[in-house]
Amino acid sequence: MVEDNQIKAQVSPFAIREGEIKTFDGKDGYVSMNQIIHKINIGHITDIHFAILELVNEFEFITSRQIYQMLEWKGIDVKSQDKLNNKLEQLVKSKILTRYYFTSEEGKGVYRIYCLEKMGKYLLTSKEIECKWQQTDNVKPVPMIKKRLAGNQTIIAYLRKVKAFDSYVVKPSLTDKISGKVFKATGGSVRLTKNNKSITFLFEVIRREPEWEKKLIDKLTMYKNFYENFVPGDSGYSSMPQLIFVCEDDKHTAETYMQILKNKLEIPQIKMYFTTDLRQNNETLENTLIEFKLDEKTNKYKMVNVEAKILEL
Repeated sequence: MVEDNQIKAQVSPFAIREGEIKTFDGKDGYVSMNQIIHKINIGHITDIHFAILELVNEFEFITSRQIYQMLEWKGIDVKSQDKLNNKLEQLVKSKILTRYYFTSEEGKGVYRIYCLEKMGKYLLTSKEIECKWQQTDNVKPVPMIKKRLAGNQTIIAYLRKVKAFDSYVVKPSLTDKISGKVFKATGGSVRLTKNNKSITFLFEVIRREPEWEKKLIDKLTMYKNFYENFVPGDSGYSSMPQLIFVCEDDKHTAETYMQILKNKLEIPQIKMYFTTDLRQNNETLENTLIEFKLDEKTNKYKMVNVEAKILEL
């Protein structure tokens, strides 16, 4: 597998492309549960296939590369990316998983996205593994899926590259203390522990989707209500979590920050940090966070890289 720091992409694969659509790349037709049980009995579907299935269930949408990295982190040896792809193909052919790719005017996307099929839910449920998947989940729009994939990449970068990494949550829930509405951090969260002290990073993934500025304002309003009224124990946090915006690129971080200033959505209780998809490919993460500071000479905000020792390898 190509290491993260060997990837030479100039544009994030999880950035929004104009006119992009999700294209089905799974299998049509019917597969019975008896056929699947037979494949399990004769050893064609093994514990590794179930480990893959659990990861797809946990992350909802995930690429084969992300599955490989998570299996590797869990100590499950699938030998190579090609061998993993073969196992994924078996699961797709058995209609346990299904698969999509993105198409735009620029052509086909270079990666495939995997998600559950009905048979996959039946198999997980048979092992008493919680599975909330519904068929309608697979028709979620492109921006929502790309937020999930960018969030996956961020979580995986932290668990692989940060010594203080403790645990992660794919879909952390918070409560807007004014409206009472429950909302989720689109990129997930990680808990970091160093010298017996812990901090949680919440990742909010921002994409340049249609009306992204309005969606950002709506989401920031809920975050602002959460932080301004926070007391220990809210949404399960003993101390205030740190919010980090994951943007498409450096220019997008500036656009996002300008929207926050323009709409007076700063959150005084925390520092506002930003990062980008491609920064997660760095060999280490201690210099991947960004903040904006006012230059008193020019009276303009400038982007500053933050050195975060807690993120060292």
